Amino acid sequence: MLIHSFPPAITPNCRILILGSMPGKRSLEMQAYYAHQQNLFWPFINHLFNIPADTAYQQRLQLLNQQNIGIWDVLKECIRISSLDGDIEEASIIANDFSALLVQFPHIRHIFFNGSKAEQAFRRHVLKQQSIPAHLHYHKLPSTSPANASITRDNKFAQWQRLAEIASQ
Repeated sequence: MLIHSFPPAITPNCRILILGSMPGKRSLEMQAYYAHQQNLFWPFINHLFNIPADTAYQQRLQLLNQQNIGIWDVLKECIRISSLDGDIEEASIIANDFSALLVQFPHIRHIFFNGSKAEQAFRRHVLKQQSIPAHLHYHKLPSTSPANASITRDNKFAQWQRLAEIASQ
């Protein structure tokens, strides 16, 4: 099935951009980033920035943007039969336009990847095909997806604390 990502949730003052690969089925149904109730993204954001996970979705996005953090996905569209990144058909991938985004939002200095697929897709479909500024710093974090059970929640959270450290600088 051909699926499309969401527009970026970003404001002009954002210095950090968190990138996923492509929203999962639940997120697409809800039209909300990280909507699967077992995804750890919003619980981690709660702990790191005191943004309660039970706050209305649009308000959570605004509060995250007030931390100078935006959210987007690497992929604009792709064919995927499930919510798993491993089911993305590589030949179907079309990346979002990061060249334009980074011109529109020039304060972005750090890109955090929510998982290996986001990083791999960015390196393959963005860095090799688009004009991207050289001043960016890249940080790979473990995926917050419930499908990523290879490391413990505590270990994931310990790595996600890097986001708060960079945001506070």
